[in-house]
Amino acid sequence: MAAPRTGLVALALVIVYIVWGSTYLGIRVVVEEAPPLTSMGMRYGLAGLLLGAFIAARRGVKAIALTRKQVVGTAFLGLCLPLLGNGMVSVAEDHGATSGFTALLIAVAPLVIVIFRAIEHDMPNAQTLAGVLLGFTGLAVLVLLGRGAGDFALGPALLILFSSSCWAFGSYVQPRLWLPANPFVVAVWEMVFGGLMMVILGLSVGESFTFDYAPKTWFALSYLVIFGSVVAFTAYVWLVANAPISLVATYAYVNPVIAVFLGWLILDEKITWPIAAGGAIVVASVALVITSERKHPPAAAAPAEPPVVEQIAKQ
Repeated sequence: MAAPRTGLVALALVIVYIVWGSTYLGIRVVVEEAPPLTSMGMRYGLAGLLLGAFIAARRGVKAIALTRKQVVGTAFLGLCLPLLGNGMVSVAEDHGATSGFTALLIAVAPLVIVIFRAIEHDMPNAQTLAGVLLGFTGLAVLVLLGRGAGDFALGPALLILFSSSCWAFGSYVQPRLWLPANPFVVAVWEMVFGGLMMVILGLSVGESFTFDYAPKTWFALSYLVIFGSVVAFTAYVWLVANAPISLVATYAYVNPVIAVFLGWLILDEKITWPIAAGGAIVVASVALVITSERKHPPAAAAPAEPPVVEQIAKQ
């Protein structure tokens, strides 16, 4: 393949940086009026159907067909990533967690993956371990000191940490699941199954979704469907195939910064000193871990494609 133009790489990177960083803001706007689980379920369901229709139109319906085992694998990803990994984020934001604070707590997911590796006796190198310890120090500053400063309630913070752990677990076991070879097809069914489960759960707990919402709610939901789940994901897939993975991976510690900035700029979310200090430590630790892992990949490294699939449901 010919090397892509630098301008295209930069454009795709900016899309991933800004759009994925802004999804936490979009969720916050939606849940101010709409129920969290059913609205996010609609988001993922619609995004999956749009992406699936595009693939079917280009390659035929058989291109998105699944075997029985692949149904199980993609449904499990839908449970861990869209439902538990993102649905619980929407519930936490519905209960008062700010978009910037949420993004900073979600940023610890790469650190949790390192812990799962260590449990399976795949011990990371010293630099990675140092990054993990640094990250959890930042987490302590965010949660303990931030709570003391009245930045948030403990319940939403714990729910976000739970969702981040579910996201990390789903990402970690993803290479072991029965999945289609095409990452776009995986994303289609992961979003469809996850969205369906969210809608069912939302309705079962008494949520009621209507169409009588303000224009800003519909705009934010449409933005999440089209840009957050389809456009940015396509840009990410293209980047993985055309740019150094060390460059692509920088989104993991740029997104929280974008989220905090947009929350402050648009929603007037306060940036207190625990959020600033703890957030800076968490972002630095994630950068340290990602840099270390790129220099010293795990002994049982996953195939090149799984990281693409692992990111679609996070935002």
